[in-house]
Amino acid sequence: MSTTTQNEVNFYQAKKGIMSWVYTIDHKRIGIMYLIASSLALFAGGAFALMIRAQLATPGGMLPMTPEYKDTYNMWFTLHGVIMVFLFIIPAIPAALGNFILPLMVGAKDVAFPKMNLASFYIYVIGACVALYGIVGGESPLTTGWTFYLPYSKETAGAVITMTLAAFILGFSSIFTGINFIVTIHKLRAPGMSWYKMPLFLWALYATSILQVLATPVLGITLLLLIAERTLQVGIFDPALGGDPVLFQHFFWFYSHPAVYIMILPGMGVISEVISCFSRKVIFGYKAIANSSIAIAVISFLVWGHHMFLSGQSVYAGLVFSFLTFLVAIPSAIKVFNWVATLHRGSITFETPMCYALSFLFLFTIGGLTGLPLATLSTDIVLHDTYYVVAHFHYVMFGGTVIAFFSGLHFYWPKMVGKMYNETVGKVACIIVFIGFNVTFFSQFFLGYTGMPRRYFTYDSSNELWSQMHGFSSIGAFILGFGVLILFANLIASLFSDRKAPNNPWGATTMDWETQSPPVLENFSEDVPVMKKAPYEYE
Repeated sequence: MSTTTQNEVNFYQAKKGIMSWVYTIDHKRIGIMYLIASSLALFAGGAFALMIRAQLATPGGMLPMTPEYKDTYNMWFTLHGVIMVFLFIIPAIPAALGNFILPLMVGAKDVAFPKMNLASFYIYVIGACVALYGIVGGESPLTTGWTFYLPYSKETAGAVITMTLAAFILGFSSIFTGINFIVTIHKLRAPGMSWYKMPLFLWALYATSILQVLATPVLGITLLLLIAERTLQVGIFDPALGGDPVLFQHFFWFYSHPAVYIMILPGMGVISEVISCFSRKVIFGYKAIANSSIAIAVISFLVWGHHMFLSGQSVYAGLVFSFLTFLVAIPSAIKVFNWVATLHRGSITFETPMCYALSFLFLFTIGGLTGLPLATLSTDIVLHDTYYVVAHFHYVMFGGTVIAFFSGLHFYWPKMVGKMYNETVGKVACIIVFIGFNVTFFSQFFLGYTGMPRRYFTYDSSNELWSQMHGFSSIGAFILGFGVLILFANLIASLFSDRKAPNNPWGATTMDWETQSPPVLENFSEDVPVMKKAPYEYE
């Protein structure tokens, strides 16, 4: 395949003016807009997280110990969860990196439905604006937690309808993106790219898209039922009206556990690309990793009940869900084993993307292993609704998805903007993020194991261990926040540097690196690019 030349006009230069972005149907520009929007959500959600940790740094906290300020604290952790889950983690890798890279990887000039792609972004923006109105629109604070559990979300005076409507709208954005990716992968692959010659990032996005299309409507319907119950007083989930609050939990977790894999699967795809590239080796067990992505997607629909061991469900149902939860760990373990095997005897170099990928391996493994006690009926009874759950969740979501996002962002940054960032600063930021994260959340395992409940805005000052662990956790949170600031400052500074990126700075072998940096408007100079070798074939 011939490559484009550096003299061709890139997609930034092809069209000028703000309106060229407003009306664009170019997948690359849409990916950039998603990246900016989701990064802003990261900073907003992170700000609420820092306020939470500032409150819990000492038993007395910075808020007066009154019911009014307890609601303020409840609002902080609710908005932290809602913003991070629905506005950042779910769209960050698929909608930002995926939108930019997927057509380049398959050898297409754009996604299958470019106008639907633009519509998905504007639906995301509308949903974000509705959520913002719910935050600052003058209603009572939203204090339900990001799960909107009944009957409290029915009875509270907070902006429940506004925020659930925002989540409902955001769901359409996920569905549109999922449909687009599925059709693009099925129909627009370059000649020579069979299913088992696709890069593993595509397999991860494909499995994610299946989850988005099949699971998201369940959440949408559930949130509509909640809105109907609040406005029309229909008895669906509220026991006072003859409803069943456990039914809400079934509906919510039937979506939300697959949503965990909507968040983590794209990150796993990024890690496969980065580890193979910087190990200079063919990925070990390619078909096993590819098929494990689909296996995770399928099994994830069958394990929602492990969130409900203490909800009163049948003991036998709990046994089945416990078994299935252990089962879903197998395809995840296959990926970790194969990544480590790829590293074995590889010619490893430690550029910034690889540093984040190695961090991912360590943190995600801790997240996975600490999930096993929560999948076991007897130990989950003790650990349920404690800080152990908070720590486990963040090791999977931040230590997994967000760290993988940082790895992918550094990996694809030269292709996306055509500039190279400062490697030394990138590595320093990675080290700070890694240290800050572990100080923040590893200490929370001890809090949970000793019985500290989550969602409390104070704790017993006579418990010395709790005071110490909360203090460590809060210090770590600010270290983590500082590292993230350095990370983004380094990337933004690169935009103003003179260090232009070559077409393929990392020596990667997938088709997306055969275009210029940044790519031309239609991605490739050929009318029909042809794949001539399988990915991960390093010399």
